[in-house]
Amino acid sequence: MEPKVNKYFLVLLFLISFTGKATDSLATGTKKVVHYTEKDIKIDQESIPSVHFDNNFKSKYKSNEFTYEFESTSKSWWDRFVEWLEQLFKDIFGLSSGVSSTAVDWTINILATVIILLVIYLIVKSILNEEGQWVFGKSTTKKIISHEDIERNLRYIDFEKLIKDTLKSGDNRLAIRYYYLWILKKMSEKSIIDWNQEKTNSDYLYEIKSDVLRKDFEYVSYLYNYIWYGEFEIDNATFEHALQALEKTLKSI
Repeated sequence: MEPKVNKYFLVLLFLISFTGKATDSLATGTKKVVHYTEKDIKIDQESIPSVHFDNNFKSKYKSNEFTYEFESTSKSWWDRFVEWLEQLFKDIFGLSSGVSSTAVDWTINILATVIILLVIYLIVKSILNEEGQWVFGKSTTKKIISHEDIERNLRYIDFEKLIKDTLKSGDNRLAIRYYYLWILKKMSEKSIIDWNQEKTNSDYLYEIKSDVLRKDFEYVSYLYNYIWYGEFEIDNATFEHALQALEKTLKSI
């Protein structure tokens, strides 16, 4: 009678046998090595196309649609003033934004033109004024021409006009001085004296050959020293007397 084999025992034996073979296979397994030679290396001989960039390519991307960052700029005082003026025109005249902006532009242009014309007018008037006055009408005889300048440039001074302007201003003492310098100028032009700013009245007196003119010049020199260098106000009588003597001497040269 054949002994009976337990089926569970057979299954267990099969599993043990399979596991052992698998373990032996992993333990003794070898790795396959592949060897390559130069013949296996392929060289790519296709030409690579060259790429060229336009030097001005950056200029194509300067439009607003390529601008991703915008710098915030603060408005100037002039921009704020124009905006205020536009709003003022809107409020006063009830204008639209476009009409108000146009009105402001016209107003600014007109005002600028008026200011420029006014400046040009004042400059021309100050230079070409026939009365020898500046733009505000005040006589500049005493301010522009000093006493030293008059004596230094005696031959170029228009004493007749200078005396006329001085008498209008009421400065009688200064008018006497101009009359006296006018006499010196005429005598120098007539070669009666040799004019020199460093000379004294006595020096000129000795240079005059005419006895009559020498006597008249001596008297007007006395009046001039008395009135010009005297620290007091002269009355009308004294001034009229000196004026007649000076004009008489001036006419006799």
